Amino acid sequence: MKRTLSLLLSAAVTLSLLTGCGPKATGSDSSSGSGSGSSGDTSSTGAYVLPNFMVLSGPTGVGAAKLLADDAAIADGTASAGEMKEVVDHFEVVANNQEVKDALISGTTDIAAIATNEAAALAAKTDGAVQVLAVNTLGVLYILEKGNTVYSLADLAGKTVYATGQGANPEYVLNYLLRQSGVEPSQVDIQWLTAQEVSAKMATSEEAICMLPVPAATALLIQDSGVRQALSLSEVWDELGSGQLAMGCVVVRTDYLEENPQGVEAFLDAYEDSLDYMMDEANLEQAAQYVAQFEITPSAAIAEKAIPQCSLTYVTGQEMRDMLESYYQVLFQANPDSIGGSMPYDSFYYEG
Repeated sequence: MKRTLSLLLSAAVTLSLLTGCGPKATGSDSSSGSGSGSSGDTSSTGAYVLPNFMVLSGPTGVGAAKLLADDAAIADGTASAGEMKEVVDHFEVVANNQEVKDALISGTTDIAAIATNEAAALAAKTDGAVQVLAVNTLGVLYILEKGNTVYSLADLAGKTVYATGQGANPEYVLNYLLRQSGVEPSQVDIQWLTAQEVSAKMATSEEAICMLPVPAATALLIQDSGVRQALSLSEVWDELGSGQLAMGCVVVRTDYLEENPQGVEAFLDAYEDSLDYMMDEANLEQAAQYVAQFEITPSAAIAEKAIPQCSLTYVTGQEMRDMLESYYQVLFQANPDSIGGSMPYDSFYYEG
């Protein structure tokens, strides 16, 4: 499927929608309220302990929005009896991968949506304390510019690029694709900023280039008609034949998995249903409301334009392993530190 953001330009949303377009930490207002979020205060079904669940805002967290809405409905009593099954004790939407990693290491969350390279690096750092359950997001990165100078990554040589995602998939993907295009990353002045800072730079510049993921890219295209989509990095990646660009995944603490395998299976069933709902075009308007409700994106208007471009997917088992191993091999060859210094062990991949 061709990945393009050009259709987003038909919408007109004010600059205020861009405020806070980067990931935003949320507290109890975005939690289900059914637990405190600590490992010692989880609920039990009698057969297993319900997991605490952490979502990374932005595209990695979009697929969970329906699951979060269902859990919130159960917690506040608006769900009909028997209509929904509680699968998490507590959930939280947070701003960045480091918060997710810290929570997994401390045990304050059991299952989490996180960047794929961070999942592998965390497993390496903790000697297998986490396992990957599913890939949930494919490529979502775009090169945007004010002007008409960039038509290939080779065109970035000698230019300044404002970018977000240093130390995570965006940095490693960009560096790899630059080298494959004959450009050393050192030949590009890459300025690593937050999504809000990147968007502000673009808004105040007459000629500027940036790399942003959806939905920040979506918001920028909507609010500034002078910005155009120059490149889809997913399309560039696909042209190289390097396999799928698997950027987001769901992981579980190994200790929780070993003690509560039924809890993991119940969660995965609900999570797959959530992704199916979010990917169904017929649900787009309501799905956008859910995404905004939990501050996964800054507004429903942006979410409605961004969700079709979030490359949501649900891949498990051997297909997941094949996809990730191919992707990790590329990252490892480009920079071993990007995935923790070594390829993940077999035990990293959850087989179900």
